[in-house]
Amino acid sequence: MTTQLQSVSLDDAQRVIAAGQAQAEENGQPSNIAVVDVGGNLVAHVRMDGAWIGSIDISINKTFTSRALDIATKDLAADAGPGEQFFGIHASNGGRIMIFAGGIPLQQNGDVVGAAAAAF
Repeated sequence: MTTQLQSVSLDDAQRVIAAGQAQAEENGQPSNIAVVDVGGNLVAHVRMDGAWIGSIDISINKTFTSRALDIATKDLAADAGPGEQFFGIHASNGGRIMIFAGGIPLQQNGDVVGAAAAAF
């Protein structure tokens, strides 16, 4: 049996990035902004002038986390502290799981179609 999934297109990703850039400019905080598709694969990334180079990987891994677990990284972080049910999850998936706020699943018609994230 074959399953057909909706996914973020490059056009979608570019619109998400443009909106993220506008928000970052409004906040006065240059950012790295990433978008992944339904499979967790990078579709687009931008590093705004002045954004930290070290946050390139963080923004991309936040998107992976949001798509892999279909959860906002902010919500995951709340349950990933010492003594909580997901403590230590950041070490899974080859260390790609990020528990910093900023990653969100992207949905269309109730289905997760990718994820987006920003990091300073």
